[in-house]
Amino acid sequence: MEQNPLAGVADADLLARHVAGDTDAFGELVRRHRDRLWAVALRTLGDREEAADAVQDALVSAFRSAHSFRGQSAVTTWLHRITVNACLDRVRRAASRRTSPVADDQNFEALMEPHESAEAPAERDELQRELVAALATLPPEQRAALVLVDMQGYPVAEAAAVLDVPTGTVKSRCARGRARLLPLLTHLRLTEAGTGDLGRGRNPTEGTSVPETGTEQGGGGHR
Repeated sequence: MEQNPLAGVADADLLARHVAGDTDAFGELVRRHRDRLWAVALRTLGDREEAADAVQDALVSAFRSAHSFRGQSAVTTWLHRITVNACLDRVRRAASRRTSPVADDQNFEALMEPHESAEAPAERDELQRELVAALATLPPEQRAALVLVDMQGYPVAEAAAVLDVPTGTVKSRCARGRARLLPLLTHLRLTEAGTGDLGRGRNPTEGTSVPETGTEQGGGGHR
């Protein structure tokens, strides 16, 4: 098997090579980061075609604007920022055209964690649909923050770098987004648990921490 000559080259060096005219360097960057870029786009948009188009738009933009990269952040952060911005542009355009969430019947399994989707019975499809639809109703900035922090597992500081906002803003957006989703999450827990907990008189939200909604610079509860 032929060894990839670019496999050991750092991201920043690949980008510099691309700017200098290396026709293979940008392709290697895409190979390294496309899966995570796709995951962020799919979870943010909830639609495969929209996500694919957003990633394509982002990569075209990165390809053309590589000369403007100044190395003030990691290349992967830069790529994610371009991708998130492409997604948010699509969310805003969709919101101006319609009020229904951008979701389809075939993406729910992909939106769930792998170990969850492998075992989720067919009767949970409606619950998954509700969760995706609820996420789609959040303001774009809150949705992007929740996707990065809660779904993709980014540290708050890294999510802040991707979104190009202070860490306090990310915390506040996540807290507000979680607070808006909490009623649905409670409903999902009750539906899955049946009436057992209610029959025992247990508070279904017991042990659930409701995040503060603070100001954009405050807020709390990050991973």
